[in-house]
Amino acid sequence: MKVLVIGNGAREHALAWKLSTSPKVHKVFVAPGNGGTALDPVLSNVPIADLVALADFAAAERIDLTVVGPEAPLASGVVDLFRSRGLRIFGPTRGAAQLESSKAFAKDFMLRHGIPTARYAAFDDAQAAHAYIDRFGAPIVVKADGLAAGKGVVVATTVDQAHAAIDYMLSDNATVSHNAGQAQVVIEEFMAGEEASFIVVADGRHALALASSQDHKRIGDGDTGPNTGGMGAYSPAPVVTPAVHVRVMREVIQPTIAGMAAEGHPFTGFLYAGLMIDGEGRARVVEFNARLGDPEAQVLLMRLNSDLLDVLMAATDGHADGLRDLELQWDRRSALTVVMAAAGYPAAVRKGDVITGLPAGAEDLQVFHGATQHRDDGTLVTSGGRVLSVTALGEPLRAAQQRAYEALASIRFEGMQFRRDIGHRALGSP
Repeated sequence: MKVLVIGNGAREHALAWKLSTSPKVHKVFVAPGNGGTALDPVLSNVPIADLVALADFAAAERIDLTVVGPEAPLASGVVDLFRSRGLRIFGPTRGAAQLESSKAFAKDFMLRHGIPTARYAAFDDAQAAHAYIDRFGAPIVVKADGLAAGKGVVVATTVDQAHAAIDYMLSDNATVSHNAGQAQVVIEEFMAGEEASFIVVADGRHALALASSQDHKRIGDGDTGPNTGGMGAYSPAPVVTPAVHVRVMREVIQPTIAGMAAEGHPFTGFLYAGLMIDGEGRARVVEFNARLGDPEAQVLLMRLNSDLLDVLMAATDGHADGLRDLELQWDRRSALTVVMAAAGYPAAVRKGDVITGLPAGAEDLQVFHGATQHRDDGTLVTSGGRVLSVTALGEPLRAAQQRAYEALASIRFEGMQFRRDIGHRALGSP
């Protein structure tokens, strides 16, 4: 079978790598891919970004399954386009992807269907938003309504920070997409607790839970500094106990799948619920993503023993049973990934720094490329913010942590930055 993976980040590298391990797959294309997928002899980069051109490519190559990695093409309707051409594709439609592409839609949806989340209000008027901040004070959370590559959230610890976030997100120069051309912010109450990522594969009717994982959003050690797209992750996450798992499936996932279907947008794809879990095991939704998380994908796909192709084909076969009778098999070892970011990230990112010292992949180690590319002379250089994800398996988690950091020690590029405490919530300081 031939598979096409859409995207160019570390998540897409991990998806392509995992799919290539299936004995049923003989070719994996990645569009447009990155420097790491170009280095892999079993993967082929396709320099196409236009969605119509991608559909043309999939039809001409007789691609058996297309898998969408990032949020932007989902929000632009790539799944709708492929389906209209009779092409098999895994991911939510544009309507279903609103769970991520519009935070206001997601919050209103949760309210309609009784899904636990924080108190909130949405504003397109800056004066009204500022008045809301003055009323409720800080700490408080300000979110851009549109897509922002994981960086459209400000957890304001002071009123001044909240006011500044509103001014930025409602300005014309904000680096977020504005739904229907209208800038909007969602302001939420601050939720205390521990965050975790709860991700499922959905077929429009059923949901199959992946292993638990936990992301590290802030740039600095000890969860300090601004939010990023993710600086590391590990799986499993101890905070997601069996009791929490059951509760989340019952109170969050199942109502979401049923609610989207009832509203005419059956959800097929990876559904990501970012959770805040309090000391009593109660979980509330921080956000929904309509795709596999990054860097959660890297640790989850390292641990997944089941054939990913079989799972995604079952989710897209259109049969009533779909995923209902499937069970996933997981490596008993833990996985941990450390993201290496470019100079300036997450603000003004510097590009073009030469990367050296990449360790060889192994059964318990993979380096998934994000923002990398090759110069004309073949030199590997940085091309964006999150450059590499050094991902290791080990038992216990401390062993995975040690393996990842030992592998990372040989890698060099100017201005590189990474956290030295990935896994600290489960382990304490490394």
